[in-house]
Amino acid sequence: MNPEVTILMPCLNEAETLAACIKAARDGLAAAGVDGEILIADNGSTDGSQEIAVAHGARVLPVAERGYGNALRAGMADARGRFITISDANSMPPVRSSMR
Repeated sequence: MNPEVTILMPCLNEAETLAACIKAARDGLAAAGVDGEILIADNGSTDGSQEIAVAHGARVLPVAERGYGNALRAGMADARGRFITISDANSMPPVRSSMR
């Protein structure tokens, strides 16, 4: 069964912040009681971001074409959720739910 929401995070060498961002996204989904996936559209990271994402339960989509827009387009095309929300992987978002 497909998730209700895909949280899409474009990523290029975000090893320092990625785990915290995935955790915040997962906590937000849980707090809202929403079934969702976290999709990392990886744009060629060389710092271990892909492994960090998988270790924290996110799905990783390799995107060969460089650029933020290309990562977004590829991620949206691959998203399994009925709804898609986009979050950056390079900053710590607040841990709260605005989904209702």
